[in-house]
Amino acid sequence: MTSAAGSADRSAPGRGEVAGVFRRFAAFLYDAVMLAGLLFAVTALALPLNAGQAFRPGQPVYSGLLAAFVFLYFGWFWVHGGQTPGMRAWRIRLRPVDPGPLRWSQVALRLLTAMLTLGLGTLWAWFDAKRRTLQDIVSRTRVLRTG
Repeated sequence: MTSAAGSADRSAPGRGEVAGVFRRFAAFLYDAVMLAGLLFAVTALALPLNAGQAFRPGQPVYSGLLAAFVFLYFGWFWVHGGQTPGMRAWRIRLRPVDPGPLRWSQVALRLLTAMLTLGLGTLWAWFDAKRRTLQDIVSRTRVLRTG
C-alpha cells in the first residue's frame, strides 16, 4: 500500500483491519456473560411489577422489556463510541461505512439481522471478499480491529 492510511496500518499492526469471525465471536461471548448478569438484575427490578411472582414463559411485556434492554445495551455502546465492553476487551470497534456517526436505525438493522439469522450471518465473513458479515452489509457498518 502506498497511501498514508496504508502506511499507518503497517505501523500499528491490526489497526483499521476488518475484524475476523473469531475475534467478533469472543467479544460477543464476553458481552453475553455481562448481559446475562444485567438481565438478571432487570428481572429482579421488574418482579415487584408482577406481584413478586416469577414471570411465565412467553409473557409479552416481560419479553419486550428484556428485548428493549438488549437493544439499549448494544445500541448505547455502539452509538457512544462504537464499542461494547467485550469489543473493547478484544480491540474491535463498530464504524459506519458512510461518513458521520452511527445511527440508531443502523443499530436496529444490525441487531434484527443478527436475530433473524440466529447470529449465523457472522459466518458470511468467511465468504465475502471484504470479510463483511450479513449484519455489516445490511446495516452499512463494519467492525475494525483497533490494535
